[in-house]
Amino acid sequence: MPTKEEVFEKIRTALVEALGVDEEEVTPQATLVGDLGAESIDFLDIVFRLEKAFDIKIPRGELFPEDILTDATYVQDGKVTEAGIAELRKRMPFANLDAFAKNPAVQEFGSLLTVADMCRFVEGKVEVTD
Repeated sequence: MPTKEEVFEKIRTALVEALGVDEEEVTPQATLVGDLGAESIDFLDIVFRLEKAFDIKIPRGELFPEDILTDATYVQDGKVTEAGIAELRKRMPFANLDAFAKNPAVQEFGSLLTVADMCRFVEGKVEVTD
């Protein structure tokens, strides 16, 4: 069972390798897209590296539920609807969506996921010791 620190270190390593960033750039507050420059293609690599590092399975759309952002049920005029925000909160309990909910523009979604969110996601998949 990894500690929270070990989870963070493995995620940091995965992000450094997947995104070609320096270790010191990968802080808990860093956003994957805005701060670390991740693009949609990088998310597949990140998921693969996390699966390998933690010996877990991450079903498509579980960490990055992009299907919600392309569903007309949840998006109108380039903004995620209240129903879409509710669905994102349900599917992403590890992420703080409060700031995004205030200005839910689809193009801003990628800027909200932080390294700390990823840590909480992985901690929910593996048993963690303190």
